[in-house]
Parts: sequence; structure tokens; C-alpha cells
Amino acid sequence: MVNGTTLRTAWTRNMDTPLRRFLRTATGGAAVLLGATVVALVWANLSLSSYEQVWETEFSFHLGRWGVELSLREWINSGLMTFFFFVVGLEARREFDLGELRERRRFALPLAAGTAGILVPIGIYLLINAGSSTAHGWGAAMSTDTALALGMLALVGPRFPDRLRAFLLTVTVVDDLLALVVIALFYTGGVSLGPLLLGVLFLLLMLAARIARIRSGLVYLVLSVAAWLAVFGSGVDPIVVGLVAGLVTYAYPSPRSELERATDLFRTFREEPTAELEREARAGLRLAVSPNERLQALYLPWTSYLIVPLFALANAGIKIDGEFLGRALTSPITLGIAAGFVIGKPIGIIGGSWLVARLSRGRLRPPVGWAAVAGAGTIAGIGFTVSLLVATLAFSGDQLEEAKLGVLVAGLLASAVTWIVFRVVTMLSPLRRARALADGAESIVDLAVDVDPARDHIRGPADARITIVEYGDFECPHCGRAEGIMRELLSGATEIAYVWRHLPLTDVHPHAQLAAEAAEAAAEQDAFWEMHDVLLDHQGDLDLSDLVQYAERLNLDTARFEEDLRTREGAARIAEDVDSADLSGVAGTPTFFVNGRRHHGAYDIDSLKAAVHAAKTRAVILNV
Repeated sequence: MVNGTTLRTAWTRNMDTPLRRFLRTATGGAAVLLGATVVALVWANLSLSSYEQVWETEFSFHLGRWGVELSLREWINSGLMTFFFFVVGLEARREFDLGELRERRRFALPLAAGTAGILVPIGIYLLINAGSSTAHGWGAAMSTDTALALGMLALVGPRFPDRLRAFLLTVTVVDDLLALVVIALFYTGGVSLGPLLLGVLFLLLMLAARIARIRSGLVYLVLSVAAWLAVFGSGVDPIVVGLVAGLVTYAYPSPRSELERATDLFRTFREEPTAELEREARAGLRLAVSPNERLQALYLPWTSYLIVPLFALANAGIKIDGEFLGRALTSPITLGIAAGFVIGKPIGIIGGSWLVARLSRGRLRPPVGWAAVAGAGTIAGIGFTVSLLVATLAFSGDQLEEAKLGVLVAGLLASAVTWIVFRVVTMLSPLRRARALADGAESIVDLAVDVDPARDHIRGPADARITIVEYGDFECPHCGRAEGIMRELLSGATEIAYVWRHLPLTDVHPHAQLAAEAAEAAAEQDAFWEMHDVLLDHQGDLDLSDLVQYAERLNLDTARFEEDLRTREGAARIAEDVDSADLSGVAGTPTFFVNGRRHHGAYDIDSLKAAVHAAKTRAVILNV
């Protein structure tokens, strides 16, 4: 933090990583979800009749002879929850396009873990309910509540690595996808083929519109509503429409060319603020951000803070008394759901991950250590949203109440077991704890062009254990503030090498290219870092005359310096850095990479120290 302002990377300032925003919103949304659950329980125990009366209120929509008539609870479960699964689809697509799963072979492990994490709980439920009419409710014991699990993980396991949360997210995305398939195939009544085919046609038209890169939101809204109505009319739960719509929505990093175009459009509007230019500037900004990113930003807060809590409020209410507890705690439904989640989920996720690692001979491993995988397995025992949804489809009356209790008990026990796992891990020695939590597969390296001591500008030992690469712009004020942080970080450090690569943002910083060429001209006289420091200390004075004065102050050969600037000797070298930035998906400055991995979030001294410590821990583990 500098002058009261938290410093954040360009990626976080301008785009913010969808995964990190998802985790933050999921954590905050978990608190609201828990609050809604408590309110539902209190309401139901104070007046169950009023609770049921409100949610069973009928609402209908008619257009001529055709219409839809559902209770308020059904409108929430099949209507609003479509947006929840739309967000799930968006996140799944983002993982395929930009996340760990963009390397397709890595999909095998979360697929196996997610599948086993569903099959084992189902098997436990069926074993407990064998020979009983309640066996058909096995779907209520299968699916993790992603938002609540991530939120509780932040509470009971705050020192688990961020990669654990990413791993849990990829596993639960598979979990949600499979759960939707189960609902569509096994918890749907009689299916009318005609409306179903019509719904599929509308979804195909939506996919065709995506391929054709049609960006009108109205087109997708009309197609989505039409698909929802058609699928609803077929007898299949229409929430599947939300999932499919999310899966066909592309995710991609903002291209620098589009960002530069947006800057030009805004500058034109600034010079001539007309309504037409305002529309063009808005359109340019929209084009610079992927549809997946924009839609997540739009719908994620609504689903986390309104739709899912409203779902809990409508479905979690049960009247709890001694008679009910005596019956429910011996009910095979309650026991089957609770045991399925608390015992089956960790067995399935850990076992599925271990099986893939064993069969691939270690080529495919979880991105975290096995203790962290165990933590993911135990916290995945929180099944709420989809479990309650399936329970409402599979049961009614007393059996539905018993199923709800099983879901609630499973969530409490899963959180407690995860806390125990966390406490046990903290008792290990620092090295063993690091290996237990972080000794996983290497993540995909984000830095496209490796550091080359023969060409890169390196401050510190070239063979250092930790290498920090910054893509910077000498006129960027954020880079100027970050420079003080880097100097503090490097002070007295013997295991850190710092690399500066040029990314002059000429569309917003008119002197950035010339300043970069001045630094390269100084490098020709072995004074790159001296000029680097001076330029960042004088970001408001980067005219040619200023640069020549700096060269004189550094006792450089000014005639040679000016000649190098005139002939643009450093332009090719700068262009190479810019090309490497484009290959690495860098759109703004400053952007940092620590041992090849992009550093997201704040770049204050504490955050960078934490990133360096994590990289050092991993380097030590790999060398043991």
C-alpha cells in the first residue's frame, strides 16, 4: 500500500482474474447463504404453515391459450436457478479457455476426481437404502455446493494454498456438470420429444450465433427464453438451458490491439463528446473484454447474493422437534445422504486423483499436495444447492424433511472434518507442511519467453532461485509506484533476480517508447539500471532534452547516446519484449511473473513477499 492506495497488477486492475473474483464472491455469498438457511429454519419452526403457504403461492404466465403455471418455489428452483447454472457454465468454459484445463490432458484428473466424488457417495447411499423405496433418492447425495464449500474453506482452512481452491473449483465444475446430466436423465417425468427437439434447436442457434460472433445481447436473451420455455414444455428441468448457454460463451484475455482501439475511441469521444461517439466508445470497451468475463461480472453477484440465498430460503425450512429428530436420525435417507457426503466425497475425490496419478505414472498429479487434496475432499462434503434441488424432485412430505436434515448435517460435519485436517497439517514441521500442501504438479507456465541472461536486463544473480519478471512502462505511474516496492523487496536479497521487460503503452503514454529507447541506449554503455532508476524517478519529464540531461548526469557519452536515439538502435530489442508480452497474454503494466507464473492481485510489499515465499517453498520442495 502506498499513500493509502493498495497497489494491484494491471491484470487485476483492468480485468481482474475471473477465478479470483469468483472465489471472493463465493466466500462472501457463502455468508449470505448461511444466513438465509438460518432464517428459513427459524421461520419454519415458528410457523411452518405460513412458510409453506408463501412458497406454494401460485404464479402463472399466459400468452393466449398457452401458459406456464408454477408455485413460487418452482419458479425459483426451475427459473431463477437457471442463472446459477449459467454462471457454472461460464466458469467451466473459462477454465477450458484460460484456466488449468486449457491444457486438455489435465482435464483427466478433475474428471476422474469429480466422477468418483459422485459415484462413491451414490454407492454409499444405495448401500444404506438397499431394498427400500427410498433408494430412488440417491441423487440427493452426489453434488457439492461450490459457493458454500469455497466459502467454508476460507473459514476453516485459511492457510491452504490458493491452488487448492482452484483445484476444488475444477473438480466441482465437473461435479455440477454431471449433476445436471443426472437431473435431466433420472429426475425428469415423461418427456415430450417435440418440445425437447425445439429447445435443442434454439440452443444450436445460440451456438451458431456465438460462432458468428454476434454480440447483440437481445439475440441471446430471446433464444435463451425460447429454449427455456421449450425445454420446460418437454418435461425436462429447464435449468439445463442455463448450463449450456454458459458453456458456449467464449473466454479470452483482452487483446492489446482491442485495448488500444478502445483508447483511441475514448480519446475521440473526449475531444468531441457526441452521442454517436459515446456509443462507439462503449462498443469498443465491450469488444475489449470477452463475453464470458462481462457476463460473469453481471450475473455472479446476483446469483451469489440473491438467487442462491433465495433458493435456500425457499427450500431449507424444516420443523425440528424431538419426534422429528428421533425419526430422521435413524432414517436411511438422512443417514445415506450424510454418510454419502461426509465419507463418500473425500474417498471419491482422493481416490480418483490417486488413481489418475498412479495410472499416468505421475505425469498427471493434483496441482497441490495430498493433504490439500484431502482438505478438498472433506470440504466437498458440503452439498446444499443441487442436493436440495434433487431432494425436492425425489421426495415429498416427511421423506423430504429427512433429506433436508441429511444435507444440513453433512454440511456441518464436512466443515468440522476439514478443520481437523487443517489443524493436523499445521502441526507438521514447516518443510513437511509445505510438501503436504504444495507438492503437486507444476501449473501451466504463464511466461511464454524464458528469461535469457544473454539478452534480458537482470538485476541480481542470474542463477537465483527466484526470478521476478516485470513488464513495465517508464511513463506508467503504477510502474513508478511499484518500483519503490521492488527496491525494498530486493534490498539485501541474495536469492532473487529481477528482470525488466519493456511494454510501452504508446496509446496512453506518448513518451513511453522514447524513454524505453533511452534505457536501451544507456544499456549500450552498460548503464541500463542507472537509467531505469532515473526514468522511473522522473516520469513527468521524459522529453528528448530531459533524456539527454539524464545521460549527462550518468556520465554517459552523450554524443553516442543521442546518435543511438536518433537511429533508434533499441527499437528492435523493445519490439521483442512487446512480442513476448503478447505471447504471455500481458495487456497492461505493471505485470509481474514469479518463476514464470503470473502474479495476480496486489503488488504491495507483503503480497510480493508472499508470492516469493511460495515460489521459494516450491523450489525447495522440488530440490529435495
